[in-house]
Amino acid sequence: MIQIGIGKLLMTIPVANTLGEGVVWDDKTQSIWWTDIESALIYNYNIESQSLRKIPTPYRVGSFSLTDNQEQLIVAFDRGIALFHLQTSEVQWLATPELNIIGNRFNDGRVDRQGRFWAGTMVEAPHSVSQNAALYCIDKQGQCLKVLDKICISNGLCWSPDGLTMYHADSPKHEIFQYDFEPSTAAVTNKRSFTKTNHHIFPDGSEVDAAGFIWNAQWGGGQVVRYHPEGYIDLILPLPVTNPTSIAFGGPKLDWLIITSAKHSLSSEQLAKEPHAGDVFIYQLQGISGVKVQSLYCAAT
Repeated sequence: MIQIGIGKLLMTIPVANTLGEGVVWDDKTQSIWWTDIESALIYNYNIESQSLRKIPTPYRVGSFSLTDNQEQLIVAFDRGIALFHLQTSEVQWLATPELNIIGNRFNDGRVDRQGRFWAGTMVEAPHSVSQNAALYCIDKQGQCLKVLDKICISNGLCWSPDGLTMYHADSPKHEIFQYDFEPSTAAVTNKRSFTKTNHHIFPDGSEVDAAGFIWNAQWGGGQVVRYHPEGYIDLILPLPVTNPTSIAFGGPKLDWLIITSAKHSLSSEQLAKEPHAGDVFIYQLQGISGVKVQSLYCAAT
């Protein structure tokens, strides 16, 4: 039986993002990071002080992750992947594999259990029938490897708690796929369908909890869905917004579900009915927590 509603809304951070995305929990500082893609801003919200910091970026940010240098992030900017210094705004490019593909930009990304950064692209403005996107991995030496191709919008990247299964969504296909994953080499094999969504619901950001269940923010569906490892729906969290975009587990016990959202693509009538569109939501979960694992990109020393 599908459970509806899974926790209590603890807090709403009223930021009204156009396209909030890429939420990351920072355990060291007990703070939340995310981006508003269309505003070219990275946000940091400290839980204890309730202070909000906005960091302008030179390009739009599809996704990013923390690194072992507190003053530096690894960022999938729209045009490529780089190290970004928070104080100086210095950009050190690592890879720009699709710079010559007009209409593509980087989108969803995440660090794997071994400290490698992954980010996928999307076809934002098609210029040819054959145009497609891809998924890339940046290893600890800063080398870029194309892992998957023939993608429309790369999304929903996450790994099982043991790190042996990778999940990845292609949003316009309304489908989440799973792959066998080799942690030592980052090899991805044995693609198969994990689950499909209805035609009006697009799978967006995902994460895996400590029990191995897959959580997915569903653009157009106004909900976050928890899937059993076998692919069926376990529970649904209805939201006060149509377009949730990304999720992370956070809080001192990793039992908060943190959700970004977007105003993008909503009509004026919809926006009038959704005053919290674009805000960030924090839910207190009961008996559910995230995985305490490596969450930093670690460059070779």
